[in-house]
Amino acid sequence: MARYPVDLIAAASASDVGAIERLLVLARPDIRRYARQKCRSASDAEDAVQETLFVLFRKAEGLRRIESMSAWLFTVVYRICIRLPVRLVGFALDVDTADRAGELGTVPVDDLRIDLARALQSLPPHYRDVLLLRDLEELTINEIAERLGTTREAVKARLHRARALVREYLVG
Repeated sequence: MARYPVDLIAAASASDVGAIERLLVLARPDIRRYARQKCRSASDAEDAVQETLFVLFRKAEGLRRIESMSAWLFTVVYRICIRLPVRLVGFALDVDTADRAGELGTVPVDDLRIDLARALQSLPPHYRDVLLLRDLEELTINEIAERLGTTREAVKARLHRARALVREYLVG
């Protein structure tokens, strides 16, 4: 990954919107290159690029260690690439095993996305809301509980049940 100008990162961390925008433009090619190496498909790589840019945008004001930005971006991209398959089915999917067993490996990615959308639509609203807030918006359990006006334990139970229902819908 490229070295980023120290003054640009310092300006972005000081909430300069123009600097943040320039930093996003400068970082995008490097993020894309790394995502293509770490993600299992081109569409996952593009999703990872978008999510990483969003994380960078959200966290730009908090950048403290200017010299380690490249390593931080590597870590963010890598973690997102790992989480993408987990989000799809709610648990880590061993792609080799799935291909050998004929599970999900023979289904086109677009069909999986359609099935996932249908699975989400089939959930009762209180399960769907928790799942989307946690896995799509990446809110913490506490943030979700606060937003929904419920307890942490209720959020955890709903999230667990929602993932189980989605898994059952996709696999069954």
